[in-house]
Amino acid sequence: MAQPVAPVSPPSAYRGLILDFAGVLTTNALAVHREWCVSQGLDAEAWRRTLNTHPVVRQLYVDLERGALSQADWNRQVAPYLGLADHENLMGRAWAGVRAAADMVTLAKAAREAGYVVAMLSNSFGLDPFDPYAACGVWELFDVTVVSELEGIAKPDPAIYRLALERMGLSGEVCVFVDDHPVNLPPAEALGITTVLADGQPETVARIASLLGIGACV
Repeated sequence: MAQPVAPVSPPSAYRGLILDFAGVLTTNALAVHREWCVSQGLDAEAWRRTLNTHPVVRQLYVDLERGALSQADWNRQVAPYLGLADHENLMGRAWAGVRAAADMVTLAKAAREAGYVVAMLSNSFGLDPFDPYAACGVWELFDVTVVSELEGIAKPDPAIYRLALERMGLSGEVCVFVDDHPVNLPPAEALGITTVLADGQPETVARIASLLGIGACV
């Protein structure tokens, strides 16, 4: 009779890895947005500037993240602020050149194979008509996914971090969280989670792998 296979035990004191999406699991979106703006006859900084600083557009984005506004409606309402007549699949067109970050994908796979519970905790920018997670092929990387649009709450609301931990079945003290926005780290730290800022430096993946004890896997 075949013997049952023992579950894999992670090689460190940690048990879970939580990853943000944009800026962590993706290549540099800002560079792609700049190129897209130029291709549309816009100033290269039009996308970043409009989304980050225009008060109406900023609020629309907050509503999009929390699922209070559909991506299709966001496209329709934001296009005029960018000076664009065509709003169809605006988000998808602007994000079309963004790809998954191969090194972080490799890390996520290695962590899961090493026995970690791997989760994605992402502030969404809509799923329809453009699904950025499917476009980058990352849905299947995770044991747990917490996407703000589907939950009605977004980072840095502490509730969404607690929800991620609940679904992972882990306490904060045994988890590592990676995000590219500094404002999203303190709520995780308040729950005992070890945080890593994804600052675009090449050593970030190596730092995370070292924390998890899987440096040889990536």
